Amino acid sequence: MLPTELLMFKVKAGLVEPRRLKPTPSHLTLVTALVNVFESHLNDKRFQLEEDFRALEVGRSDYRVVRGLAHLLANDNAEFETGGTLEPSFVREKVFELAQGAPHSRARTKHVLEEASRTLSLDSPEETLDLLYADLNDQQRLVSFEPPDPVSLLQRFDLAQAQGMLYRAFSLTITAHRNEPARYKQLLKYTKLFGLMVTVEGDADIGFTLTMDGPTSLFSGTTRYGLALAKFLPALLHVTKWDLSAAVKPRKDLSWTDPNDEEWSFQLTSEDGYVSHYKEPKDHDSALESGFAERFEKLETLWTLEREVDLVPVPGGVIIPDFRLLHEDGRSVLVEIVGYWRPEYLKKKFDLLRKSGRTDVIVAVSERLNLEKAGVKTTDFGERVLFFKGVLNPKTVLELAETVGRPGG
Repeated sequence: MLPTELLMFKVKAGLVEPRRLKPTPSHLTLVTALVNVFESHLNDKRFQLEEDFRALEVGRSDYRVVRGLAHLLANDNAEFETGGTLEPSFVREKVFELAQGAPHSRARTKHVLEEASRTLSLDSPEETLDLLYADLNDQQRLVSFEPPDPVSLLQRFDLAQAQGMLYRAFSLTITAHRNEPARYKQLLKYTKLFGLMVTVEGDADIGFTLTMDGPTSLFSGTTRYGLALAKFLPALLHVTKWDLSAAVKPRKDLSWTDPNDEEWSFQLTSEDGYVSHYKEPKDHDSALESGFAERFEKLETLWTLEREVDLVPVPGGVIIPDFRLLHEDGRSVLVEIVGYWRPEYLKKKFDLLRKSGRTDVIVAVSERLNLEKAGVKTTDFGERVLFFKGVLNPKTVLELAETVGRPGG
């Protein structure tokens, strides 16, 4: 992401809009120039690159674009390392020890460096001096660089600007409409990964509303939660149809913003054309699920198998079934495959299924799992629990679906 000082945006009637870069010849030429700086400075120190970056800024009013693109290249495409064979902190300790108590002079400095070189078995006083602060950011050396596609870098810049709008967000509301293929499971995994508090309402027909609330007061610290929301945004881009609305704490440190603004709003939709740099989610989470789907495709049946199309809100959490079966006559059945063995996981999974109150969920459980040891009782689910050994037979699931499917989807 980008540091706050490199964010560019405008505010109109309380609506904040981030800066975006079009792939114009001017912007593409700038990307090429920045890439050339990195490629020409392999094994050089970071401050040497930054000197060339500053030269590129001369005469440009959009210097923050230059710095922003350079920042992304340095973080995403380059690798910097502390040079030398010894830890700089160890070298500093020895040099300061030798210099202690002696009056400072050029001759004394030369003597200390020479003595430190011999003591540390280094080749020269120059190497000792080079190591002295080699761990500082501007002294680190560029050891590798992978140039990106220029258009991809501009897209990454746009996304980083959008992420920056969420740094000061204290609540976020997402309407995720029905998706094909669905990406809900990855979405919920990322909310957990980044410690976001989520409330889910709705259904597959009207869309799901995910509300993520941070600190309750505009005057409390929001930065940490806002950073989590910013990291979450690229995951949302893998959901194919959604709307986002964020409440943002205004920037009072900028002279051009309205000091009377109490809240800004940041709006995005899946139609805005942002591109995620997170990896695409896998079609299936396990071999059990992929194998079941492959075997199902070979059947001739009036049932259709859909992948993760429903979120099921329940008190204390959300269920994301692995599959949904749809019959031509409108009946539907959710299928949850339980093949993971950890007792805590099993207990939570069945607790959520029980709280959901749904009677149209088939729970397929591997016989390898020790439900008794996990403290799980399946009596509440009656005939909707299906135990399988080895692989899950879709014919068996369809037989059960005929009895538990509910009309109307």
